[in-house]
Amino acid sequence: MNATASAKMLSGKTALVTGSTSGIGLGIARALAEQGANIVFNGFGDAQQIEKLYTDVGQEFGVQTAYHNADMSKPDEIAALMQFASDKLGGVDILVNNAGIQHVSPVEDFPVEKWDAIIAINLTSAFHTTRLALPGMKQKNWGRIINLASVHGLVGSAQKSAYVAAKHGLVGFTKVTALETAQTGDLQCDLPGLGADAAGAEAGRRPRRARKRVERRGEARAAGGKAAIGRVRDAGRAGGAGGVLLLAGRCAGARRGVEYGWGLGGTVNQALPHGIGRYR
Repeated sequence: MNATASAKMLSGKTALVTGSTSGIGLGIARALAEQGANIVFNGFGDAQQIEKLYTDVGQEFGVQTAYHNADMSKPDEIAALMQFASDKLGGVDILVNNAGIQHVSPVEDFPVEKWDAIIAINLTSAFHTTRLALPGMKQKNWGRIINLASVHGLVGSAQKSAYVAAKHGLVGFTKVTALETAQTGDLQCDLPGLGADAAGAEAGRRPRRARKRVERRGEARAAGGKAAIGRVRDAGRAGGAGGVLLLAGRCAGARRGVEYGWGLGGTVNQALPHGIGRYR
């Protein structure tokens, strides 16, 4: 995808990427900025380093950038973040729910406060950002909601009860949001599973078996006469942050959808590069 063509797709759009001051989130934010999207950064870290980070990204790619330090476990701060994005950059066109934390412990020893924090940040925050972003997206008749998944949205993993529960919940939440917005203009809800390779190695052969099981069974759901047919795809084939970029801007108006698990989706009338399925 060349920069000139991509800039036309995302120029004038504003993307909010939660947990974007480092790691995957930062990579996603940079990829979107490179293709013309203005970026609202969110996350923790040294204030001076973060200011330099978002300022540098804005100057490098010629886009507007801003930062809000909302704690994604707190609904009031999430609401303030969404209002900030509206006031500063005109609202959220592309929402990337990336923020996440992890804690490892057996169920009987799992600290209650850690459970609550993981569910709040990894799952409930996506509900709050989505419910607050949808009205503006519907008004504009355009929007992208991209929820970051994991192999743990399909399979279990010992000592990660909260994380696995949150990712399974995120899969279900994404399906419902996609179904509810299937008839709403050019508004899509997708869920790629970044980090699947590392998680797959950790979980042994279970992800492969899970893929085959879901492929065999499939899933068909009606959404105003439009069908979602399940098929698992390895998110590694979507190219990491480039996969999110594909979901954010590729073939605008040609798809509505849900990508979940490792990019689990269904092809009805169009297959995009890398064999990524689509729900239309």
